[in-house]
Amino acid sequence: MSSSGSSAGTSVNGTAPKRKEIYKYDAPWNVYAMNWSVRPDKKFRLAVGSFIEEYNNKVQIIQLDEETGDFAKQAEIEHPYPCTKIMWIPDNKSTFPDLFATSGDFLRIWQNHGEGNIRMECFLNNNKNSDFCAPLTSFDWNEVDPNLLGTASIDTTCTIWALETGQAIGQTPAVTGNVRTQLIAHDKEVYDIAFSRAGGGRDMFASVGADGSIRLFDLRHLEHSTIIYEDHQHQPLLRLAWNKQDPNYVASFALDSTELIILDVRVPNQPVARLNNHRACVNGMAWAPHSACHICTAADDHQALIWDIAQMPRAIEDPILAYTAEGAINQIQWASTQPDWIAICFNRSVEILRL
Repeated sequence: MSSSGSSAGTSVNGTAPKRKEIYKYDAPWNVYAMNWSVRPDKKFRLAVGSFIEEYNNKVQIIQLDEETGDFAKQAEIEHPYPCTKIMWIPDNKSTFPDLFATSGDFLRIWQNHGEGNIRMECFLNNNKNSDFCAPLTSFDWNEVDPNLLGTASIDTTCTIWALETGQAIGQTPAVTGNVRTQLIAHDKEVYDIAFSRAGGGRDMFASVGADGSIRLFDLRHLEHSTIIYEDHQHQPLLRLAWNKQDPNYVASFALDSTELIILDVRVPNQPVARLNNHRACVNGMAWAPHSACHICTAADDHQALIWDIAQMPRAIEDPILAYTAEGAINQIQWASTQPDWIAICFNRSVEILRL
């Protein structure tokens, strides 16, 4: 993560050229939702969503050409309203169709058929009796069982969806979905949901919301939940993320906060770390896919920071790496199948950074 990238070409001493550290894609609109493809045969592929303050928005699939060092747009689709989140199916063995999902007014599952052909396979609406839809703030795709997705909504609920994927026959879509369960998760709007890898990785999930709490749920025992943290100022909590290697740790941050907190679920309500080097509000975070003690954060101060938290619960003073972008960073994602790479977006740009 250095602010200068070396260009392609042969080095002076004749050894193989050093690869560039940074690749950039400029979209025709402001970017908000963005995520890495998970399939191992689709390296350096991302989905990016527009942030246009009107009904008509876009999603693009972009792919880095490693020979030229340029991103190419592979496909573009219309999307109602800006996506609040985009995720590719967590399928690192390429056994499922090439699916991705978007949240906004509803949850939509799309299939990429290649050659620029993307088709919506599934439109998931759990409010069949009303024309009114409560927007979805976020969702998560279960890594252990990719047939499970969970959505978070401003109507205080979380919904767990069961997908069925099969072969498309005629006009029958390859993917269908049904509500497995819907629950009132918080006293106010729910802003994020994330499955935990604890207990087998299928049944545990947590949510955060406008009531300032992190709540832990178990699909096997939905009659009760556990509040593992409450913000002492009752500030809304915007995002949460589980450590990819140690399911005891979860990170979150509050609205307009410059600080990220890390919790140990075995010690509720007492953050084991506070990461507070940002000089403007935090907008995103992502745990390392391959390490239990690294997390990255991004904020309005143009900074992407990587932290080593190995010394918790001792105070963590400074990040180990920092990158300054050309604008306020509103999204950061760590590539699960390429742990040397992080993606950020700001203004109309997406950048991927090599660590």
